[in-house]
Amino acid sequence: MHSIRWVFSLGLLASAAFPSALADGFNREEILEQMKASRPVDLVVLDQGDGAEEYTLGIFAVSGDPADPEMRRFKLWQESVDNLVIPTESVNCSREEPLRVTRDTEAIYVRKLNPGGPWHASTREDHLVWWAACHPEIAGQDPAGLADKARELGYSTELIESQEVLRLPAL
Repeated sequence: MHSIRWVFSLGLLASAAFPSALADGFNREEILEQMKASRPVDLVVLDQGDGAEEYTLGIFAVSGDPADPEMRRFKLWQESVDNLVIPTESVNCSREEPLRVTRDTEAIYVRKLNPGGPWHASTREDHLVWWAACHPEIAGQDPAGLADKARELGYSTELIESQEVLRLPAL
């Protein structure tokens, strides 16, 4: 459940990764293009938005856990027009208790999922990430259309989704 989160603002990203951008003046479009060009080679894009909500959600560096074959660890690429966040997360791909473990600065979130079953807009990202980590051949497909695939893979599609929040102590 260990997770590391790196957060870069465009200004920090520009000064650290692209020092020429500061020397030439801050050009937002140029920085965005350089961010896109610096994406990991194994990045699989799961979701994108355009316009005012421009963002890219991707997954990369997916690896299994030698101690538990149902666990996967990975990094997310959460890119928006003014931010880049690269958290390390994990999922459990088991048929009995599929889940995603994520965190922010305040808490760790353990989300039990129902692959192939009904889901809500608020859990769409959880399902996109879970499918991409557990079944990479399905990465990026809309989770709403995966009920038959989930049953074919042995998931009941009848699990109850829930979230457990583990608050982190204040520093």
